[in-house]
Amino acid sequence: MLANKFRHLIRYRTIVGALTRNGFGYVADGLNNKGKSWRAKDGEMDHPSVDLLGKRIRLMLEELGPTFVKLGQIASTRPDLFPGGVIEELKRLQDHVKPFSYSEVVNIVESELKSPVSTLFKSFSEEPLASASIGQVHRAVLKSGDQVIVKIQRPDIHKTIGVDLEILTEWARISEMKMSWAKHYHLRDAVEELSNALLDELDYMKEARNAEKLKARNTLAYIHIPDVYWEFTTRRVLTMEFVKGIPFSEPARLREAQLDTKQLANRFATSIFSQILELGFFHADPHPGNVMALPDGRVAFLDFGMVGRLPEHLKNHFASFVIALRNQSTRGVIRAISRMGVVPDDIDQSKLFDDVDELRQKYYQVPLNQVSVGVAVQDLFQVAYRHRIRIPNEMTMLGKAMLTMEGVATSLDPEISVVDVAEPFGAKLFLNRLNPIRMGKQVMEEVPELVDAVQELPGSVKRLMKLVRQGKLRIEADSPQLGELLNKLDRLFNRLAFSIVLLALSIVMLGLIIGAAISGTVSPIMGKIPVIEVGFAIAFLMFLWLIYAIFRSGRF
Repeated sequence: MLANKFRHLIRYRTIVGALTRNGFGYVADGLNNKGKSWRAKDGEMDHPSVDLLGKRIRLMLEELGPTFVKLGQIASTRPDLFPGGVIEELKRLQDHVKPFSYSEVVNIVESELKSPVSTLFKSFSEEPLASASIGQVHRAVLKSGDQVIVKIQRPDIHKTIGVDLEILTEWARISEMKMSWAKHYHLRDAVEELSNALLDELDYMKEARNAEKLKARNTLAYIHIPDVYWEFTTRRVLTMEFVKGIPFSEPARLREAQLDTKQLANRFATSIFSQILELGFFHADPHPGNVMALPDGRVAFLDFGMVGRLPEHLKNHFASFVIALRNQSTRGVIRAISRMGVVPDDIDQSKLFDDVDELRQKYYQVPLNQVSVGVAVQDLFQVAYRHRIRIPNEMTMLGKAMLTMEGVATSLDPEISVVDVAEPFGAKLFLNRLNPIRMGKQVMEEVPELVDAVQELPGSVKRLMKLVRQGKLRIEADSPQLGELLNKLDRLFNRLAFSIVLLALSIVMLGLIIGAAISGTVSPIMGKIPVIEVGFAIAFLMFLWLIYAIFRSGRF
């Protein structure tokens, strides 16, 4: 326990130092809560531009190391949480770090796989193929002769990341207590979401399952997903088939090998749309280094640490968004946004309508082959950010994947129309929504719940009536708008009652006066009682009582 606190203290001081050196010293002062206000120190800017702020954040994250670099990279996929200038800087974060020693590689592999490296492998390269913030990759050959790559997690990375995430979580909690903007944007929720995504990448078993699942669901013959060697895979060691090809990040080599880059671009784009709109399970980080062209023209995907899942309802909402955008329907786009995310109660509907209408105008009469679906989705997320609409993580990963895919595809084939590639999938998804058989299945799936609800209805009504008879039924509503509406209705009904009483009084008096005029008497008498005088007195007293009650309530 004491050692844990000591590690926290050391790391805390390192983070505070990085904050100060990059112009965020006032943030550390505010979080320390030592009677200091949220002002910048001399030479620091209270409100830097978004671009400058993004650059400062990027430099600070790179200085703080693996946890913060990975968090920044994950955050770069969330334009609904952070402004565009910050997102652009986060995309530039470098994930190339100094490799750890071969002796540490051997220790981790032997500890995880419970056997000496010489027993497990026919050969094992001492030099890594690549080194990143969480792990590094080595080539190896199994005893069976299969060529593989082995990804090994950095020593003690779990502890380092664990300490950092605990500090960040605590800072987010304190920030929400002290800063209105942090509470406004639910900073703790954002940190928790980013932390969960990072922790997922620390489990290589999850990455292996992702690869296997994508391989099993793939229906395209020209797409290759490497095999996983499960007997050589644990949470900290991942062994997969070695794929020999040319990365998409080297287009010159692709052309030298006389590979058809137009065909590669089309196959790559088609595979991403197939994964998203058909499989509902997709590679969420298809950057050029994670995609290779094989000698026979097939496309191979690598690195499955980040995948996206798109449930049926989100696929439908995404299709609705694309259709509404194509049909120039502002209200349709707003409906799609509202159904995709969590909309704040205090959202300014008129301002949201104006922003979405501006987005619609951007694509007004633009030829479809010139429309970037990825950019359109990113524009949508920027609108969501301005109005604090929380978009599900699955949708933001979809947006990043599509934007990355478009960039890679156009670098291989500048003339490719991604919309043309997507259109058959979108049409199929739209028609599938109208399929009577599918609709019938959905109805049948709801029938058991409906039957249960009908069966429970008599008992529920009986329990409700019992509460009513016992006087235990209590209904509470807490809404400023509802209270204001009820007050207005109360005043309206009081005024209406006041008008009715005045009308009734007038009718009664008029009738009595007309009756007296017809009978030729000054005042009609019933049983020696002067009716007009008595009626007038009673009506007048009722009128005075009503006026007193209304003014006393203060709701006239």
